[in-house]
Amino acid sequence: MLGGWLEKRFCVKESGSRLRSEIVGGVTTFMAMSYIVAVQPAMLQAAGMDFGSVMTATCLASFLATLLMALWANYPIGVAPAMGHNAYFTFAVVVASQGKISWQTALAAVFTAGVLFAVLSRWGVRERIIEVIPVSLQHAIAVGIGLLIAVLGLEWSGIVVPSRATYVQLGSLSSAPVLLSIGGVVLIGVLMARGVRGGILLGMLAMCAIASAAGLLEFKGLVAAPPSLRPTFLQLDLKGVLSRHMIEVVFVFLFLALFDTVGTLVGVATEAGLMVDGKLPRARQAFLADALGTAAGALLGTSTVTSYIESATGVSSGARTGLASLVTALLFLAALFFYPLISVIGGGIEWQETIRGQPVTLRLYPVAAPALIIVGSLMAKSVSRIHWGDVTEAVPAFLTLIVMPVTFSITDGIAFGFISYTLLKAASGKARDVHWGMYALAAALLARYIWLC
Repeated sequence: MLGGWLEKRFCVKESGSRLRSEIVGGVTTFMAMSYIVAVQPAMLQAAGMDFGSVMTATCLASFLATLLMALWANYPIGVAPAMGHNAYFTFAVVVASQGKISWQTALAAVFTAGVLFAVLSRWGVRERIIEVIPVSLQHAIAVGIGLLIAVLGLEWSGIVVPSRATYVQLGSLSSAPVLLSIGGVVLIGVLMARGVRGGILLGMLAMCAIASAAGLLEFKGLVAAPPSLRPTFLQLDLKGVLSRHMIEVVFVFLFLALFDTVGTLVGVATEAGLMVDGKLPRARQAFLADALGTAAGALLGTSTVTSYIESATGVSSGARTGLASLVTALLFLAALFFYPLISVIGGGIEWQETIRGQPVTLRLYPVAAPALIIVGSLMAKSVSRIHWGDVTEAVPAFLTLIVMPVTFSITDGIAFGFISYTLLKAASGKARDVHWGMYALAAALLARYIWLC
């Protein structure tokens, strides 16, 4: 009875799939992207947010957005808080402001971007905005965010530590957290190379067990009631978004959401054979699922929600419809009850390290750090799609991808790329190759630096 309803509701047979394939695909997708349930709270905790509340918000937002993707768009795509966006939220917006911008204001910026994304998706403005940005810069932005995430993973692992002379330097490769992190990267890499489903999650669980056995982490149990949402629920500071600087932050959140969603949807849909004449049917519903998921996530207490490229693992397992997303959504809901385990995986440790003869206390995350390094490496693959043979394309792309990790600012990476792109094109006689919208964006970003000076 239930099977027949699911077949009819999600058009499983019409899509050339089977119930079993959809269920397996949904489980596979969840295993591939579930690392975010532990990494997201650890990331936002650095912004001063409550770990447990963020975990609950992450699970609920992922459940809601993925459920919308299943019921509205009928696509086998999981949706959850995005890597890169959380780093921007924490380090570029909250931490870098040195107390001037609270996480409550940052959440309000995420909410505003989500609402704008929904409006743009509803009226089709999104496609026209994306056409403005050159393909090389689109890929450079993805690579730059990947490098930023990888650098953060290296710092969280203790492989890279602060240095007064060179800002960063190699940490002690003999320390227990570093050895654990290196082992985690190797293990996850091997699992993924062998095609093991959920390699990142399994690697993190294995490292968690080893760290607990070695006394680095304290095992707190497996199952418990979900943490309260109260510390983050409806804590948005909407008035703070009205400042000039926060308007820029909203733009970056919106910009990143646009490109992440488009790239993921097209990539997964192409692999699943869902594209029709180069276009994605029900694209508007899929974009709305992301947008409303982002707005709801901000209300609950988590950063930007977007479609996950890891959904391709579920597609490779046979998923073709929203039934797979329904399974993924339900598993995110079930993850709420595994807080004790998640708090160990995402929880950090205080570690004493001696750097150039000086004792330093570091906050390290040896179980979560390998996931960041691996995810960063996966995002860097877009570097091959940059047109390196054209200097007017290569230099702006390089500036984009290198400025992000060294400044820990996605905004500055985008600004350097956009400004240099328009200047080089205009100076080399290729001004007509640039969309007028790019000139407008570059001028606005240049004015921002002039204003700051």
